[in-house]
Amino acid sequence: MSDKRILWAALAVVLTISGCSGSQQSTTEAPVDQSATLGSYKVGEPYQINGIWYTPAENFFYDEIGEASWYGPGFHGRSTANGERFDRRALTAAHPTLQMPTLVRVTNLDNGRSLVLRVNDRGPFAHSRLIDVSERAAELLGFREAGTATVRVQVLSAESQELATLAGRRQRDAIASAPPAPAPRPAVAAATPPPAAPTVAAAPPVVTTTAAPAVAATPPQPAGSGRFYVLAGAFSVEQNARQLQRNLSRYGPVSIEQTTVDGTLFHRVTVGPFANLREANAALGRVLANGADDARVVDRLAG
Repeated sequence: MSDKRILWAALAVVLTISGCSGSQQSTTEAPVDQSATLGSYKVGEPYQINGIWYTPAENFFYDEIGEASWYGPGFHGRSTANGERFDRRALTAAHPTLQMPTLVRVTNLDNGRSLVLRVNDRGPFAHSRLIDVSERAAELLGFREAGTATVRVQVLSAESQELATLAGRRQRDAIASAPPAPAPRPAVAAATPPPAAPTVAAAPPVVTTTAAPAVAATPPQPAGSGRFYVLAGAFSVEQNARQLQRNLSRYGPVSIEQTTVDGTLFHRVTVGPFANLREANAALGRVLANGADDARVVDRLAG
């Protein structure tokens, strides 16, 4: 599928409604131009809300039934979890753990109405609800007035994988086109002081050589060493970390480290090390394009 067709699928969205007649209500809010950006591709690390842990993960075969709610006025124009701008009149949705952006078919099981929505935000986090749709989507699905509905949520696998590839490519191109960091300016040598006037000493002079205080030089690093790494992801399930390690092995040495957060063991996948920031950023672009979750460069000497 071409970039143009993927953009059409993501921004125009396929609407499949049977007998839907919900009309758009007037609003004083300015419309949000969502064509300006698809946002970044993001999965994210485990996080905690109200004492409950959520573990985002790629799932292109998601198919669940649960309760849907909707959100809108208080969030209009704000940034979504993957960097888009939320428009309560657009056909979008929030999900606690699915990759973003991804396309899902949401079917209201009470009336049979169905919509394809683009997940670009996190939520909901109340009453074990499954998905939070935009206000406009709730109107078209027929539950805006009721507030909630029992729905079926299905990821459109092929379309969502292509959308992820496009978003990853956009991130890679953005990193590749960024201007390189300026080289450090050469140090200006201090002027050589004039020679001191000869000193006449009563005793025979003792000739000494006074050296400037030595500055400890950083020892040369062996091949394959460096201070910069790419943190590709963190998983509570070791098998998921091993799978990502295999996927990223062609981009450099990939390691798995274990760390505990609030009593929960996580497996951190890192690529590297790299000798300098430029090499690390180049690897970051490749890792993002591969679909790694929220990868970023880390400096082991920064603390």
